[in-house]
Order: sequence, then structure tokens, then C-alpha cells
Amino acid sequence: MRRLRLSRGLTQEQLAEAAELDLRFLQRVERGQTNVGVAVVVALADALAVAPGVLFRKARLPEAKPGRPRKTTRSQGGSNKPS
Repeated sequence: MRRLRLSRGLTQEQLAEAAELDLRFLQRVERGQTNVGVAVVVALADALAVAPGVLFRKARLPEAKPGRPRKTTRSQGGSNKPS
């Protein structure tokens, strides 16, 4: 659901308002910390302009890369090294 919300440029607050849900409840739903009834699924689907069944699909995640992530390098402009 989070990916759908973000792809539509909505904040959690905007989606909660559009679906007429409490913001804290929506946050728990996004984190998978609560179960929801059919009415909530329909309200969220309507607010996201998708069919309710779309909310039950498995998320498509990008392929995981093996190994540790690379460290990013910081720019040299703000270093504390003496000149």
C-alpha cells in the first residue's frame, strides 16, 4: 500500500483523510501491525483509485544484490583536515 500511496504522491495524512481513516490507524496498517476489515480495504482502494484486490497483491521488490552495500564518499569541501 505504501508504494501505491507514494506513486500517487500522497502523504499518509492525505490518504487517511481521503479514506476517512484516523492517521495513526493508517500508519499501523501500512506497517502491517493491525488487521483491517473489508470496509477499510474498500475505502483505501477508493482513495488510491485501484481495485480492492490490488491491495492484496505481493509487493514487487527489486532484486537484492549480494554483498554489503558500498559506502558513499563524502565531498572534500567540509573536511577537518589541515591544509
